[in-house]
Amino acid sequence: MLAARAWNAAVVVAGDRSLLASSAHALGARVELETYDPAAPARPARAGTLCVLERPLAVPVTPGKLDRRNAPYVIGLLDRACDGCLAGEFDAMVTAPVQKSILIEAGYDFPGHTEYLAARSGAPLPVMLLASGTLRVALVTTHLPLAQVPAAITAERLEQTIRIVHGDLERRFGIDAPRIAVLGLNPHAGESGHLGREEIEVIAPVLERLRAAHLDVRGPVPADTAFTARFRADIDVLVAMYHDQGLPALKASSFGEAVNVTLGLPIVRTSVDHGTALDLARSGKADPGSLAAALGCALELAERAPHAGP
Repeated sequence: MLAARAWNAAVVVAGDRSLLASSAHALGARVELETYDPAAPARPARAGTLCVLERPLAVPVTPGKLDRRNAPYVIGLLDRACDGCLAGEFDAMVTAPVQKSILIEAGYDFPGHTEYLAARSGAPLPVMLLASGTLRVALVTTHLPLAQVPAAITAERLEQTIRIVHGDLERRFGIDAPRIAVLGLNPHAGESGHLGREEIEVIAPVLERLRAAHLDVRGPVPADTAFTARFRADIDVLVAMYHDQGLPALKASSFGEAVNVTLGLPIVRTSVDHGTALDLARSGKADPGSLAAALGCALELAERAPHAGP
């Protein structure tokens, strides 16, 4: 997919050259593989070509089959791209999905790209944002068991998350004075304390402080009505308390077209909105729409705020 069209930027794919070549052959794609040269002048990607930063596999792969022996290879790809962005060699990184279970089995115990790249880049608090058009959803917590979510929503974390969302929407997305709606944790945003007190004791006081600091924050609002078109018409982003509170509604309306953006990093990083789909590996049936959207979004963000720190 990346090689099928021209891009108004140099696009470099980090991976195993022979694997890319064999995949292209198996899918009947006519692709010319070029070797990435960091010393060469950057030029926009041409249709029918793919610039490859060679990173050899540890062991050969079988499409759709996991092998923990290649886990260091996957981590090495992330490290190379992240370090290249930090050094100014690259303007942004776009990640494909990873199978976290096999990485964990190989000894890499991290919950996802978001947290790993934050640690690698020295960012204190990464924020996951999924976006599709004008619908944007940021998360206070990400890959946590549901039972651990309430304790993880502290006043400090919530305030830091909202400030990062506010700052990156201004700087990277070009939205002046973003309008931020913050969801409650409990049904009906706690129903005045009858369905939970997190809204009263944690969320509302944070929003009051932020409003006093002249941020346009609204809420806490009930999650069951926040995604309606009428409510969203007057806001720029929804801040959800946990993963499956915020993302099902977004993916239901735009799965395969949304982009995962990590806020709070000193680099631009985008990704797809879906998982690995091992059953579709090298079948030619996988939908590349989200990858194209992630690359397009990365180009826009990098152009608007190149090499900007958090």
